[in-house]
Amino acid sequence: MDVYLDPALSSRRTAAGPAAALAGFPAREQGFVLHWGAVIAKDNAELAYQFTAFAPQGLRLMDLPAMESWLLYAMDLYDKKGQVPAIRAFQDVVGFAANMQERLAGIVLTDIAGVLERFVCGLNGRALKIAAGERCHTDTETLFLPAVVGRLAQKEANFRLYKAMAVHQWAQGWYGTWRGGVLLDTFARAAPSPAALDLFHALETMRLDACLARDFPGLHRDMQALRLALDGGPLGDPVLGDPAQADAVWTDLARRLGDPAARVGDTLDRWAGLPGRPAPPCCYRGELVPEAVLARMELRAAQDRDRFRIALARLIEDQDRRPPGEEQPEAQTLPETAVRLGARAQDDPDGPEGLSYELFLDGKPVAPPADMVSTLESIIQDLGEIPPEYLVAAGPGLYKRNAGGAAKDADSAWAGTYHEEGAFAYDEWDHSRGHHRKGWCILREIEVKPAGLAFYHGTLRKYGGLIKSIRRTFEVLRGEDRILKRQPYGEDVDIDALVEAYADGRVGLEASDRLFTHRRQEERNIAVMFMVDMSGSTQGWINQAEREALILLAEALGHLGDRFAIYGFSGWTRKRCEVYPIKRFDDPYDDLARGRICAIEARDYTRMGAPIRHLSKLLRGQDARVKLLVTLSDGKPDDYDPGYRGDYGIEDTRQALFEARLDGIHPFCITIDEQGPAYLPHMYGAANYTVVADVARLPAKVSEIYRRLTS
Repeated sequence: MDVYLDPALSSRRTAAGPAAALAGFPAREQGFVLHWGAVIAKDNAELAYQFTAFAPQGLRLMDLPAMESWLLYAMDLYDKKGQVPAIRAFQDVVGFAANMQERLAGIVLTDIAGVLERFVCGLNGRALKIAAGERCHTDTETLFLPAVVGRLAQKEANFRLYKAMAVHQWAQGWYGTWRGGVLLDTFARAAPSPAALDLFHALETMRLDACLARDFPGLHRDMQALRLALDGGPLGDPVLGDPAQADAVWTDLARRLGDPAARVGDTLDRWAGLPGRPAPPCCYRGELVPEAVLARMELRAAQDRDRFRIALARLIEDQDRRPPGEEQPEAQTLPETAVRLGARAQDDPDGPEGLSYELFLDGKPVAPPADMVSTLESIIQDLGEIPPEYLVAAGPGLYKRNAGGAAKDADSAWAGTYHEEGAFAYDEWDHSRGHHRKGWCILREIEVKPAGLAFYHGTLRKYGGLIKSIRRTFEVLRGEDRILKRQPYGEDVDIDALVEAYADGRVGLEASDRLFTHRRQEERNIAVMFMVDMSGSTQGWINQAEREALILLAEALGHLGDRFAIYGFSGWTRKRCEVYPIKRFDDPYDDLARGRICAIEARDYTRMGAPIRHLSKLLRGQDARVKLLVTLSDGKPDDYDPGYRGDYGIEDTRQALFEARLDGIHPFCITIDEQGPAYLPHMYGAANYTVVADVARLPAKVSEIYRRLTS
């Protein structure tokens, strides 16, 4: 203990006390505490001391798996919130042990938030975020759920409870709890007490449950089973007034609010007749927070209105072949366009309120683009209609050709806390803990300003003959045919099949009629992400060779037809991981992309885990049969942070690549580091890397390697 606790010890605080307390335990428990104390000390010596001091008390209360859960819980707090919350968690070992059953069977929201977000998105409506909150509620854009749910004995059951909570919050938006401002206006006038608000929510839950039973009967059955297990039944205890009459009252309410035509106004009417009544319990109901909804809806209404008007301006520009209102450069809206625009509601069982809207321009129906459809649905979901005042095109003061689609400013992430909009938070693998550090790395996309094309033209002159050779090779690759054997028809005889059929016939077996070969041109369906090392060590010849290799490859890929993207990466500690879009998948390979390739330059360090996770996420979004992540690098993972160097960085990179493989992505590394064989097989696998010892040969080798990877 003296060795790993040395920075935290003093003349008044020694390791003697914890050592004496631990000495009475068997060697296995002693080894557990010493191992984890040393692991924690690598991050923070004070936390290591707190763990070591309270570990003997924990060992008397918990087994070793529970002890590991306790220390990992405290270290997750340290990663997210700092030293003080982690110290409190170590000191509250008794409280943790008392809730051990809940924690062991419980589900942590951060582990399933992504799954829940995709699940809720599949239900319908706007994309919603999942976040931990002190209260279970929604502001209509984010579903705030408890950080941990462990009310049931099995993890699977607790996951179902999480799902039920998320579905109930989603249902408020889709089935109109907040639609049209009816409820918000009522609450603003009445200012209900918390108990009255809870009673209204209980009644609205009955209406929402009836909607879910109609549209998602299986999901509804799961939710009612949870109420039976946790609340004593779907209606809860008979608490509405006289117990003898409670069931009858509640049954009548359920019948009225279960009518398919019932809306939030009907819930308000029933609520007005039940003053002072307590609400029955519901395990997934959560709370209503009107002030949060009001703030969010006011902000979204302004954004949706502007997006809708900008989209209308685009429709007019597409038809007129010129932007509307060019003579009014400062105009925010163009009132004169109102007479040209119209909208008509039509039945749509898949839309909010069972409606969608058909748009008209100059009396003729027009098909809205995909981004406009989502805005339309958001407006209907909030307002229940397209207000007439929305049917006005944006003027030049509001409408720009790329308005609404501009990338978020990554630098805004550094205004205050680094978790703000404009940055991405990624986990990082700590091999000593054997767990991820949640949201540990902050990554930003930094735009690259294109340089002049002198380097590009110089590369074409330098490698003119090689470019022609690569193009010819790739054209052959594009036109390669696959020979299918043992076919019932074809252009040639399959000799192997013919011999086998003849032999079968000679011994009295039935001979096959599949005796031909058939040529079929294989359609290439490949998406490749090039991840280019822009660390400081690539300065000079290495940077030049990378740029030349990318130019040669991009020139040839234009003939091959494979989708490709190019991103640079660099970093400076966990709070400044950066990727640089050189060419996105949807970008054309034009002078802008060529200029960005020419502008690639050496930056900081090689913190690889977060960029791999980010680029893998982008690659997952491509609809391709084969997905490749090809890294061009000059060395092993490294960072200004000494804790990332060595095994930590290698293991984090290896884990990030493993996660990419689980998503069907094939990683490959091209390096000029002659020491690469010492660590690359561990990270990429024995056959998934190559070393180009001569930097000057990198441009030619990259194209050759790509041909081998994709043929």
